[in-house]
Amino acid sequence: MVSQALFRVNKPGLLTTYQDTGRIGYQRFGVPMSGAMDRFALQVANILVGNPRDEVCMEVALIGPQLVVLHPVTIAITGADLEAKLNGKLIPTWTAFRVEKGDHITFGRQHSGVYTYIAVAGGLECPSFFGSKSTDVKSGFGSSLEMDDTVYGFPIRTNAGIGLTKPAIPTYKKSIQVAVMEGPHTELFTTSEREAFYKNTHTLDANSNRMGYRLRTEHEIWENKSSIWSDAIPFGSIQVPPNGQPIILMADRQTTGGYPRIGTIISSDIPHVAQLVPRGKISFYSITIEEAQQRAINMENFLKNLELFRKFLQ
Repeated sequence: MVSQALFRVNKPGLLTTYQDTGRIGYQRFGVPMSGAMDRFALQVANILVGNPRDEVCMEVALIGPQLVVLHPVTIAITGADLEAKLNGKLIPTWTAFRVEKGDHITFGRQHSGVYTYIAVAGGLECPSFFGSKSTDVKSGFGSSLEMDDTVYGFPIRTNAGIGLTKPAIPTYKKSIQVAVMEGPHTELFTTSEREAFYKNTHTLDANSNRMGYRLRTEHEIWENKSSIWSDAIPFGSIQVPPNGQPIILMADRQTTGGYPRIGTIISSDIPHVAQLVPRGKISFYSITIEEAQQRAINMENFLKNLELFRKFLQ
């Protein structure tokens, strides 16, 4: 299938990259997984335009790009509310809609969240590295969009107007509570340290990125932690380095780490963490693995039902 020029990039935004659900199966070789920071929003965007859930999208961070449409196509915009507009008028996000040649897609003020996703019916064309089209600039896999770039894809005709109802659209707050499964290095933390971790409210440091979210607390609650033998790091792991300030490992995290981990954020809560704005507040509570699994099942069922509904309407 021959690709088509879909968009011209008039302005690239703060950081606009290609992301899918990540580079799976290569962490044992030292290759980071990468992928979307908010995989729920990415998957919903793809479903709304009729794509496979893991299709590559454009991920927009905080300040959106300015795009000129070069070919008619159906798109969906999900995730953070960055005041997306089509020809100067607000776009209905979390809904599939049609754009025509010559249209202008722009973004304005950030209202909530951090990461926005743009899905294109038929998918986008970009290089694949180790089975994924996800950009990881630090590892040399792809690059962010730049001014005057052309975005290519494989546009197909599909129904527009399909979207989430308001109650189903996630809300991204500036203060969140998220669930954590404790461990695997619980024994390295005292009882008082663990209690303080859950009792205190932490602040997301502005010096955070796709690799890790650095947290700050008002009161020193940790003793200096020594390093451990390096082991594998899942998405959402909470490391405590020697300075005692926790770091949440995110999409572009390293594959292994040598700092003790007090817990791991459950997968269904990671989207809310990813969408937390700098200087936002976060607190934690502990849950069991059975509770975590049930919440993951609930999220998966929602996505499967949305897929079925989308296919029914095609």
